[in-house]
Formats: sequence, structure tokens, C-alpha cells
Amino acid sequence: MREFRLGWLKGRRTVNWEEDGQRRRFRLEAVDDAAALAEAVTVMQREEGRAADLTTARLWDLYCAEKVGRPVVTTMGHERKSVIAFFGAIPPEDITTEHCRSYTAERRAAGIKDGTIWTQLGHLKIVLNWGEKKRLIDWSPPIERPAKPAPKDRYLSEAEIQRLLDTEMSPHIRLAIILMLSTAARPEAALELTWDRVDFEGGWVDLRLSAEGPRKGRARVPMNSGLRAALTTAHQARLTGHVIEYNGKPVKSVKTGFYNAVKKSGIEGLTPHVLRHTAGVHMAAAGLLMQRISQYMGHSSTRVTERVYARYAPDHMREEAAVLDFTKPRAVIGRESK
Repeated sequence: MREFRLGWLKGRRTVNWEEDGQRRRFRLEAVDDAAALAEAVTVMQREEGRAADLTTARLWDLYCAEKVGRPVVTTMGHERKSVIAFFGAIPPEDITTEHCRSYTAERRAAGIKDGTIWTQLGHLKIVLNWGEKKRLIDWSPPIERPAKPAPKDRYLSEAEIQRLLDTEMSPHIRLAIILMLSTAARPEAALELTWDRVDFEGGWVDLRLSAEGPRKGRARVPMNSGLRAALTTAHQARLTGHVIEYNGKPVKSVKTGFYNAVKKSGIEGLTPHVLRHTAGVHMAAAGLLMQRISQYMGHSSTRVTERVYARYAPDHMREEAAVLDFTKPRAVIGRESK
């Protein structure tokens, strides 16, 4: 690593070094000496990586290393094989629209749906934007993605929910289903829930990993009586710190057990994510305010909630429809014509 020194500029810590006979300087976020030194080392490592032949594969790995521990990194770990197999050797700034179109065509030919391709290329775009922000690359090239598929409209009726819960299944699968239906949790949020975030005394379940986040799709919600009963039974038999566990270990995926239960129930078109959508639909159908549904589901804004769930509300656009009923006598508005 090249030599550097710490400095000050307008009340901010900086890291300074010589490069090609010229002085370089970078402002740091840190305020104390120890943190500034650690950040400076990271900056210099990135500068050296920037100077080398940086590939998309290397940039992808650098991003995942910095964001380690976040749920998105787990997903990107699964995607790495396909995305990096195609883009990995390409310098990030050399990625073109034609590359993106070729990738889309190749994945479609392999039977991959556009929704998955849209997500994979979206994560590639996140990595490129991060690389530009961190000054590892000079610019983030545009990434063309297939059109985002319309959201699936599958949700469970009350009869189907009861049918599913009446199906024979492993206790941890039943608990996961009740948890997702009762809290509108995504599967990953349910699996990451630990007992220290279950407040039996106050009657709350905190799906966030911490008070700071991640918050996308996660909220602190009250437990209903059915969930409380299920959690109480599981808590008494717990062997780990995770709410969803099996054989004394945290569960990484419920897909196998979940789909076995679905097959036994005879319910079609059901995935774990449908349970979250089901929760949202039933809240909207009950006439709850969109603002409250939004908060319960951890949406970033009520616009997201309204776009997906407003149409399920019992009075959605009924006033508008009434205005357009021209078959009934209508009051004359304005002065009579002379």
C-alpha cells in the first residue's frame, strides 16, 4: 500500500497521498483519529484496487464484503454464479446495453423468468452505483432490464388459510406460516427473527434486525392472540436464539417443508411470499386505513401500499363510480339556459 498521511480541511479529516507526482486528497467521514485511520486504510485499499484492472466480479465482491450481514448480500450470493459468469470478466465501465440484452436473452433461453432477470440486473446496477460513489470507477453505465412484471395477484381466502393450517406439517413450518400471516413478514424476516425481539410482556414482535434497519418490508408489530399462543409454545421448547428452528439449529429456508405442506393441502399457486400478500389483502378488505396498513407492512410510503392494496378496500372508488351513474335523475347545476 502506498504511503499516506492524515490531514484536515475545513474541519474535516482527510487522507493525503502522492500519485504520479501529484498530491491527492480524500475527505473522510470519521471524526476521531482511530476511526479516521481505519477509514483511510480502506480508502487506500480501494484506490489501489481502482488502479488495478478492476473487473465486475471484483467490484461485486467488494460490495458484498462491505455490506456483509445484510439480507441482500445473501441473495446476491445466490445470484453471483449467473451474473458473474456473464459479466465477471468485463471492466465495469465497459458494460453496454448490448451486454444487458444478451444476458436477458441467455437467461430467458435457460427458462429464467423476467422477474428474476430484472432483480439480478438491478443488483448489478446497485454494485455499479456503489462503485462510482466509492470512486472505484469513474461512472456507472446504464443497465437495461426487461420490463418489471406486474405483481402476482395470488392470495389466500380465509377458507384456504384454514385448510392450510389444518394440514399436517412440521411444527417449525406451522410456526413460520402463522408468523408470516400474522405479521406480514417476508420469509427472510421470519427466519431471521430472534427471541430477543419478541416482547411477550408488551405484546410486540420486532421484525427489524436493529433500530437502525434494515427496514424495507419490516416493522415492529403487535402480536395477536393466535400468534402469541404459537410463540409461547415455541419459546418453551426453544433450543436456539432463533424463533424458527429445527433440530436445534436455526432454519435457513422453509421451502422444502412449506411446499410439502402445500402439496398435502391441495392448494395451488402458493409460495411463501403469497402469505405476506395475503396479510395485506385481508387488512385492506377489512377497510383499514392505507396509512396503517403501510406502517404494519413496513412500506417506504403509503403510495406503495395504495398501488398494491387499495383496490381490495371495500369502498375503493365507489364514490367515483356513483358520480358516473348517469341512469339516475341528476340535479341541475347552474342557471337555466335562456
